[in-house]
Amino acid sequence: MKEAGREGSGLGEALFEDLDFPSDDRALFSDSSTPIATLQGEVTWRRPQEICQSPALFPDNITLAHAKQGLLGDCWFLCACSFLLKNRYLLNKVLPPDQPLWGDSRYRGSFQFCFWKLGHWTEVTIDDRLPCINSTPCFSRCHSPAAFWVALLEKAYAKLHGSYERLWAGQVSEALVDLSGGLAERWSLGESEEEQRPEQDSDQVRRRRLDLNLLCSVKEECAVSCSTQSSPGGASELGQYHALTVMEWLDVKTLSGSKQLLLRIRNPWGRCCWGGAWIGSGAGWSSVDPALASDLQARVAEGEFWLDETEFLSQFDDVTVGYPISDEGHLKSIYTGSPLTHYHQLAGRWMEGHSAGGSRNCSSYGSNPKFWLKVCERGEVLVSLLQHRKWKKTENCTQTPLEDSKNTKHQHYQAIALHMWKVEKRHFNLSRMLNKPPCVSTHCHAYEREVVLHQQLEPGFYLLIPSTYQPGAEARFLIRGFSSSPTSLSALKSPAPSLPSTTDGEWETCYFQGSWVEGRTAGGSRNFLSHWQNPCFPFTVCDESAVTSGVNVRITLHQSRPDTDLHPIGFHVYKLSEGESQQTLPRDEDPAASCVPHCFTQDVLLACCLSPGAYTIVPSTYRPDCSASFTLSLACRIHRKVVKSQERLGRAIEEISHISVMQS
Repeated sequence: MKEAGREGSGLGEALFEDLDFPSDDRALFSDSSTPIATLQGEVTWRRPQEICQSPALFPDNITLAHAKQGLLGDCWFLCACSFLLKNRYLLNKVLPPDQPLWGDSRYRGSFQFCFWKLGHWTEVTIDDRLPCINSTPCFSRCHSPAAFWVALLEKAYAKLHGSYERLWAGQVSEALVDLSGGLAERWSLGESEEEQRPEQDSDQVRRRRLDLNLLCSVKEECAVSCSTQSSPGGASELGQYHALTVMEWLDVKTLSGSKQLLLRIRNPWGRCCWGGAWIGSGAGWSSVDPALASDLQARVAEGEFWLDETEFLSQFDDVTVGYPISDEGHLKSIYTGSPLTHYHQLAGRWMEGHSAGGSRNCSSYGSNPKFWLKVCERGEVLVSLLQHRKWKKTENCTQTPLEDSKNTKHQHYQAIALHMWKVEKRHFNLSRMLNKPPCVSTHCHAYEREVVLHQQLEPGFYLLIPSTYQPGAEARFLIRGFSSSPTSLSALKSPAPSLPSTTDGEWETCYFQGSWVEGRTAGGSRNFLSHWQNPCFPFTVCDESAVTSGVNVRITLHQSRPDTDLHPIGFHVYKLSEGESQQTLPRDEDPAASCVPHCFTQDVLLACCLSPGAYTIVPSTYRPDCSASFTLSLACRIHRKVVKSQERLGRAIEEISHISVMQS
């Protein structure tokens, strides 16, 4: 990347041009296999100030901030973008605030975005040159022609994928996860899956049937979209596949005294695509109170329309639900509304001839990777299995989706499933246990990027086995666990399965998201007076046996930047005296532990022994004003032999799980 090009801000300084994602056909196309291939030679690239006189990120009227789809078939991504408009925490996470805009003397033509990618938040920097035809953006934009957050976000997401063309067709669930770091599930509007017995195993794509009543506790916070695979009836304009946003739904009382479920739908195209009974002055409105009808009709913005439950079920095939994210960054259950404050993730892979055992129909199933989930207290648990997308290298070294000659319909992903068994005894017969029905599973293998299982679990050990349907199918994956009560997640490495040994204790891990922001929280190393402006993360060690038992704290710092553009990073751990806080910590205080020197690497880690007390972690780049997002993981060892210490550490873990980034 370099800074070059037009002069900006009237100061004669060159505006940033992103050479990693250049403003030409390389950014637009991967293999010219989609309808936008006809745009070759027709596209010009213009900055927002060349498109309108007074560009802004967001319009004053938030209704006009919603996305309007252009020539690119990325309705799935635009539906997910609507989620950001109802969650300020996520919007600030994806689009860091206080970036210099047009008209600001600091403006240099670049913008930073963050996307969750395979376990970590990844920073993406772009220039603000947008693809246009006749001076008008040809892809997605806001309903307000002077607002550009959607167009810039779309460009950053295209860069993350390699080109705009890569965004043609996708799943809303994937975009929701990429924009939130959370979870999303697809629910079917067809027949229920309960007809199939849990112990059966197949590669049938079958999802839970829609029940909007389940979402009552998070109705105002979750993301909901609907999609159609065909185009019957009044939605004939939609074509073969299209995703739309469910803006709201409510039960209304009709004049006859019955209840009618109405749903307000937004079409990313920005125009109405439905001609049912609740459009305009349709016959449906005559069945409700005129004042209520007037109120509901007034809520309809451009591209929106109302329909009733019967119409909804007849026109759409499935619904995608994105889990809410709290202001503290915790996932919230769509089933109970409870925050799931405990989080773990582990990476794994299926390798042919080693750990790609296939489904439960195969004799090799037991060779699949295995994980221990320990539930310390009864609580709500969600476990997801997320696989990496399959790619292949082309002649010009760019990546394109990997095609499987045996499976042309699902060329990007394997059919995957996740099964769980409760283990009661320390030593057990694996083959005998696997012949029994699991206590919970995703039932069938699905060609999805991610599958999710949900259950209220009692305390104890649970064996998790992720699998592909076909034996020998290779892929990398990520296991993620979210829970309302303390849990631990670990990989089973021993070929002879038994419950994990407790002689070295158990580990509780918490994850925190933060960022270094130029001029605010990018304070640099201890060599600089601004060091104390860096984010601080307090935690408590309560285990009195720590001093004599070796390592009891493990800390890992991961920066979300590409390998070619890393900052040197490190961190210090400071001990706090009684009644002391980060703000009152003496500036000449020596760290209790340090991870230095600062290194040009994605991850730095430190394992140490800390005595009981209160501490704070201060992560930093070596020099001040180096902006980046980061993930900090903190693992504390739990000694179950010391009951009182266990209880205190449990309370400490619960406390730090609720901590958000604290800034000096």
